[in-house]
Amino acid sequence: MNIAIDVMGGDYAPEAVVDGILLAISNLAPEETILAVGPADTINTLLADRGYTGSQIRVINADQVIEMGEHPTRALSQKPNSSIGVGFALLKEGKADIFASAGNTGAMMVGSLFSVKTIEGVQRPAIAGFIPQTDGTHSVMLDIGANADCKPEMLEQWAVLGSVYASATRGIASPRVGLLNIGEEEQKGSILALATHALLKANDKLNFVGNLEGKDVFRGKADVIVTDGFTGNIVLKMGESIYNIMKEQGMVNEFVDRTNYENYGGSPIIGINGNVIIAHGASSPTAIMNMIKLCQNIVKSEVAKKIKAAFENN
Repeated sequence: MNIAIDVMGGDYAPEAVVDGILLAISNLAPEETILAVGPADTINTLLADRGYTGSQIRVINADQVIEMGEHPTRALSQKPNSSIGVGFALLKEGKADIFASAGNTGAMMVGSLFSVKTIEGVQRPAIAGFIPQTDGTHSVMLDIGANADCKPEMLEQWAVLGSVYASATRGIASPRVGLLNIGEEEQKGSILALATHALLKANDKLNFVGNLEGKDVFRGKADVIVTDGFTGNIVLKMGESIYNIMKEQGMVNEFVDRTNYENYGGSPIIGINGNVIIAHGASSPTAIMNMIKLCQNIVKSEVAKKIKAAFENN
């Protein structure tokens, strides 16, 4: 397994990314390798300063950087030798099994669409987030920000994508799918929610359990939570804020600790012909380490192949 990591991605790059890679090394199998993508001299210096002399990190030179505020499409075209551009080239050419970055989210999304491309039959790929549940598990919620304006058919597809993902990565035979809404009743909600409910209810390939209200999000009522990217992004970031607020007030709680984004490492883009992870821009070494663990899990699960098979058989 070759895991490509954008060393220049994130607010604390490259130091935090290199430190996170070094934390993850002990969790790698002998046949697993980290492809550290970025300026070779910089990466080699950081590794040497930290005393690394192993062989499971291969440095892949990329001497350009796409900054957080740059226009995604323009930056990718003007900076082909950026760490993000080179990372996607490795993925497209099959030299990497997965590519992960805490850098420019837009560039990661555009790069996915133009390099490995969308699985045939998928209208729009989604970004998936992980929502901790009070029963100790987590649910996958999609979309969490890639698509603010959506059609009901898109949400129905995300229910399928999320179900395959939950089944492949968590071993759930028939994942429960819930639709985020303002009421449990079938007749409640926006035009989008009402139309989506009808589609999910009629889809006999889904284990649809109905609407979920905001109070149900953390209560273990669904393995897959479906919503538009606008709503999903707000819910996810609101949940993440709980941890910081509690920490500021000196309070510790096991469930609240699990809302800390560092525990999950990143968010997969689901619905593309490959494996791509977008990590939080403020990723610490711990977050990068967990991002690499997520990469391992996704590659081993072969979830991209399983999603592709699900849409081929539709």
